[in-house]
Amino acid sequence: MEAEAGFDVGGRLRQLRLARGLSQRELAKRAGVTNSTISLVEQNSVSPSVSSLKKILDALPVSISAFFAGDEPSPPRVFYRAEELTEIGDGRLSFRLVAARRPGRSMSIIHERYPPGADTGEEMLEHDGEEGGVIIAGEIELTVSGEVAILREGDAYYFDSRLPHRFRNRGEAECVIVSANSPPTFSEGGQELHHA
Repeated sequence: MEAEAGFDVGGRLRQLRLARGLSQRELAKRAGVTNSTISLVEQNSVSPSVSSLKKILDALPVSISAFFAGDEPSPPRVFYRAEELTEIGDGRLSFRLVAARRPGRSMSIIHERYPPGADTGEEMLEHDGEEGGVIIAGEIELTVSGEVAILREGDAYYFDSRLPHRFRNRGEAECVIVSANSPPTFSEGGQELHHA
């Protein structure tokens, strides 16, 4: 993950794991990944996909937004400049979250960018809630529970996020999407998943 220049993904994961008193082996077991995966991520030797990182963080549980934004909540505000959005993508995909540190946020709004050839990972994403979005530029292949569609500029989607889903840009140009999900389970990770 190279979400922000200089962001130490491995160090942050190690810090959170140790704060919870977990060994690499225990975290790997909870996340359903290999020991070496945790080790390589902590050494910054590999950049996990969005779905892989989410799987690891759900096992802690820690939200993707808290992972990148830190745990300090910020006071509620109304306006956010482009440079104030929190990058929660994987260095290839850009997912810029609005109001990442707002306490008690009940939805996520994300400005997403998929370069040509990018996708959310081999593993399908699944999380509580609903999500929707509008394609602003380019095209995306969206798979939801076995149904596949190519969506282009102006097209939109809305589905139950518990259905397995995956986004892939098979086009020649960058795809830009503005999406929302509620409750914010994708960007808030484990907290909501474990309340169910």
